[in-house]
Amino acid sequence: METAQEIAEKPARELPACPVETTLMLISDKWKVLILRDLMPGTKRFSELKRSVGHVTQKVLTAQLRQMEESGLVTRTVYPEVPPRVEYSLTELGRSLKPVLDAMWDWGENYKSKNAVSQQENGGH
Repeated sequence: METAQEIAEKPARELPACPVETTLMLISDKWKVLILRDLMPGTKRFSELKRSVGHVTQKVLTAQLRQMEESGLVTRTVYPEVPPRVEYSLTELGRSLKPVLDAMWDWGENYKSKNAVSQQENGGH
């Protein structure tokens, strides 16, 4: 599978014909979706993002953020302070994924509620 950077560098004519596949190529990693979710409300420092995303390693989070920056979803701002302060924000392109995340939220809520009812009907199994 191609990296997000390779995808972002492709001219539109070389992207997959299917728009769903194009979207998945940019946000298909579990961590990327969670990063998007956690940056929707606004800018976060790296440590805040690491804490909010969950059990992601620093190495993986850094790699994911770099890929998202290369594909134009995230902006990284470094402040010349000691120690250096680094903040991440969604770009306009990144914020444009809000309806996708909202749809995922709604679908997940619906699935969870139906699954909970099924488990109750089956005696909790």
